[in-house]
Amino acid sequence: MSHLHAAHYADGATFRTVEIVENVPLARDTWRVRFLLPEMARRFVPGQFLMLRLAGWEDPLLGRPLALYDTVLDGAGKPVGVDVVYLVLGKLTIRLAQLGPGAKLDVWGPLGNGFPADAAHGVEHLILVAGGIGQTPFLALAQECLGRRQYGEPIRQSAAAQRITLCYGARRGEYLAGIADFRRLGVEVYTSTDDGSAGHHGLVTDLLRQVLASGGTGSTSRSGLWPEAAHSGLPAAPSGQRPDLLAAETRRIICCGPEPMMHAVAEIAAAERIECLASLETPMACGLGICFSCVAKIRQPDGEWDYRRTCVEGPIFDAAQIVW
Repeated sequence: MSHLHAAHYADGATFRTVEIVENVPLARDTWRVRFLLPEMARRFVPGQFLMLRLAGWEDPLLGRPLALYDTVLDGAGKPVGVDVVYLVLGKLTIRLAQLGPGAKLDVWGPLGNGFPADAAHGVEHLILVAGGIGQTPFLALAQECLGRRQYGEPIRQSAAAQRITLCYGARRGEYLAGIADFRRLGVEVYTSTDDGSAGHHGLVTDLLRQVLASGGTGSTSRSGLWPEAAHSGLPAAPSGQRPDLLAAETRRIICCGPEPMMHAVAEIAAAERIECLASLETPMACGLGICFSCVAKIRQPDGEWDYRRTCVEGPIFDAAQIVW
């Protein structure tokens, strides 16, 4: 019998109608929408999400879950606004991409558990693996783990990582979004595409394997890649050198994207004995834990699995506990 308890019920969420401040394209079919709502912005932590629907529209009636991309600060450094990134796919997002400043949205959040404050505790190398639109929850996390920003109310204290790498895969290069935002923070970014139009021609898990094999020295060739990978987008060690590999416990992997990709990442992490967290993209209808449309199979301490609601008991889970 499931215990219907979650530490992140939405009874404290903010429900408001807001106006769009910005709605701008980041890449093909990928947009960032911004609205001002200080009472929500100051409570957000990386990895949480909000539900969004078009105010005054009955079709589509249900909202859509969108992960926090980042909060917007005022001149005094206080969070006053929220940025979320969305892929134009379906009726709601097609209409959303056509809206400009002043258009109204219904939003409720913050929702979900978010990434733990100790995501980088004792971690020298934090490896983020994203597929499709899965990079969106990682910008705020990278800022927090690099000591650039603080989040939450009260402000939570988080551990810092010495090094952060983003492995980011997409169908084609034109779909890669927000790369400049990550590089501006000092995050190492490696990309892959299905058609080879940008970065490595292949799977994002190829990048992950190479990053793990390259160890923690961070040394690369002048091109930023190992010579044998200079034209493939794959990171690797300089020719003739074998880097001192970091111990598994000093590395951590966090992934977000299509389920088959995250399953593959979880298997790689398990083989390397590296802790891995997954941010699930399970479809949701309410975001409040009521409808049970977003359940995932999660292994319990007794070894059996049970359903857990991604909206209130997730979306962040230990990848080793997910029944894929």
